[in-house]
Amino acid sequence: MARPVILFLLAAVNFTHIIDAMLIMPLGDIFVEQFNIGAEKYSYLVGAYSFGAFLSSIAGIFFMDRFDRKSALLCLFIGFAIGTFLCSFVNFFETFVILRFITGCFGGIIGSLIFAIVADLYKFHERGYAMGIIFGAFSAASVMGIPFSLWIAATFDWTIPFQVLGALAGVMCIVVALYFPNMTDHLTAKGVRKSNLQILKNIYQDSNQVTALTLGAILILGHYIIIPFISPVYIKNVGFTQFEISYMFLFGGLATVISAPIVGRMVDKFGVFPVFLTALLLSFIPTLVITNMGASPIWYALIFSSLFFVFASSRMISANTLITAAVGTETRGSFMSIKAALQQLSIFAVTILGGQIVVLNEDQWKNYEILGILSVLICLITIPLIKKIKVAEGN
Repeated sequence: MARPVILFLLAAVNFTHIIDAMLIMPLGDIFVEQFNIGAEKYSYLVGAYSFGAFLSSIAGIFFMDRFDRKSALLCLFIGFAIGTFLCSFVNFFETFVILRFITGCFGGIIGSLIFAIVADLYKFHERGYAMGIIFGAFSAASVMGIPFSLWIAATFDWTIPFQVLGALAGVMCIVVALYFPNMTDHLTAKGVRKSNLQILKNIYQDSNQVTALTLGAILILGHYIIIPFISPVYIKNVGFTQFEISYMFLFGGLATVISAPIVGRMVDKFGVFPVFLTALLLSFIPTLVITNMGASPIWYALIFSSLFFVFASSRMISANTLITAAVGTETRGSFMSIKAALQQLSIFAVTILGGQIVVLNEDQWKNYEILGILSVLICLITIPLIKKIKVAEGN
């Protein structure tokens, strides 16, 4: 199978699991009312997926590079499909949290495996474009998946999107099983399989890999700290209806569908750091506006949410292009599993932190502006880190 076909098949897989990971947040206001919960318990619901993904990523450190990439992808995707489908049958908050945890155990590590496959397929000088396509799946999910899911939830019931998504993932599992090629080059790279302890020791002793992992974790901390509460804040504070939240994902996704491949090509042409720094600094503008926004016209709120989509994805594309190049082929899967574990732990931590800072008071979410300031301060730490990372041999 040709590389572009594999790339777009991976993007389709990414599209499916991203919708699932994102779906909890735009439906947040529904869950708050459905299960009669506050910000703290809502943060547990969002964080359960991340915590499950963290644990599975830890396991992936020792096993990801010991299997054919196709077998690993198929196993994870089947578990993800089943977990997502079962989420549609819950009646109790605690059951929902448990199922989101189980789904996260499978779905949370899929993205890192996809990054590892892309890095195996594309050399560093052309990897920016490939990353742009993969991140474009996030945009496609925002344009098509989230608005459609919200419309179904608003028209029928919130459980239906999980049934549809689980069924779609099941179909994609069949496609992967039939058409995705076996990928085993990493199994014979350098000819020697390292022990589990040696894998960790080699990463720990390589300052370049440690810096890359730190960059990934801190960037996610700054990025995700405001994400879980954007939709609830837009409903309670800004004045959106549940259906109008779909406009945020529609227009933000459309903007990113256009920008992501362009940013990827810019990374290949101008280098990682100039693109990353520009996107990072520009992302602070919509971050601070969104987290301080009160009742506003819908067009005004959509402009800044769309800008956040574009600049936040741009900094992710450029950073991950370099992060995947900090390690060679033979241990890339394990490295990406560690990256996923740290990032999912970061997501879990800032989600719980956000639930402690933001409170629902008099039908308004309070203290959201604090998360905006924290986001900017955390992201600033990434600037000196990204300058230290070097491209490893074999990229």
